[in-house]
Amino acid sequence: MTNLFITLGPSTLKKDFLNSLKPKHIKLLRINLSHTDIKDLSKIVSYIRKYSKIDICFDTEGAQIRTSKFKNITKVLKKDNFIYINKDNINHNNITLTPNTIYQKLKINDKLYIDFNSAQIKIISESSKTFKCKIIEGGIIGSNKSISVNRNINIPPFTEKDMLAIELAKELNIKNIALSFTSNAKDVKMLRSYFETKVIITSKIESKKALKNLDEILKEADKILIDRGDLSKEIPLPMIPKKQKEIIYAANKKKVPVYVATNLLESMVIKAEPTRAEVNDIYNTLIDGADGLVLAAETAIGKYPKECIDMVIKVAKTIE
Repeated sequence: MTNLFITLGPSTLKKDFLNSLKPKHIKLLRINLSHTDIKDLSKIVSYIRKYSKIDICFDTEGAQIRTSKFKNITKVLKKDNFIYINKDNINHNNITLTPNTIYQKLKINDKLYIDFNSAQIKIISESSKTFKCKIIEGGIIGSNKSISVNRNINIPPFTEKDMLAIELAKELNIKNIALSFTSNAKDVKMLRSYFETKVIITSKIESKKALKNLDEILKEADKILIDRGDLSKEIPLPMIPKKQKEIIYAANKKKVPVYVATNLLESMVIKAEPTRAEVNDIYNTLIDGADGLVLAAETAIGKYPKECIDMVIKVAKTIE
């Protein structure tokens, strides 16, 4: 039986949708902290529990560099122009970053890849208040978008927001936490140490560090989740299918449940039918030994969340 984690968002935080969910297939309702205001978290949990008995999972922001909120919804970066990163986090129509600690770690000649390479910038000079950057590849970028750097930078495994969410999880009796950007077993142990009672930790495998330390992570985590999106920013895209198979094999061998996320039914965010390639991807991922799948944008902001769930179940049934 295929298990589903589904991400809730504007498309699905609705009474009728939550009432329609069946625990037979859907095992977790995921709240993505990267796109949820901490002030709204308690209210969202209360609303979900009013209409569904399925367990809720908080998915942490984790060790990820992101753009802060922009004055406007998006910002257009034009190739060969210049843009400034403001260290004081006051947005003067430039870029600000989170977490704040990143400003001490960046340096001249660093290349920053914003929102899955939507744009690329390079730091060319630094002052006490800003980094001046040249736009290497132009594009449209938005608030709260992920950034990767062309060298290894260590940042804490939990953001300030994560720590507040962990405290809320204890108060609200949330038993499932997905740990974004798990680097090693130490991260998992640290998260577990914050809880006095049993917590089920799903370690997300989405970085080179996680690949390197996969064996030790498998010993500590209750489940793992392969996030193909963020992983593809760290390793070449053509390597993703190979790595996915290797991770699934390793998890199966250790008898650790393994889930796969990102672009499973991406076309169904705006269309009622998936592509043949997407159906093939789901089938082969399950045949390879994945215990379940994670729907993200498909159910959080997509136009056809129910149809996405039905499609995964139909494909899974052809295997059974």
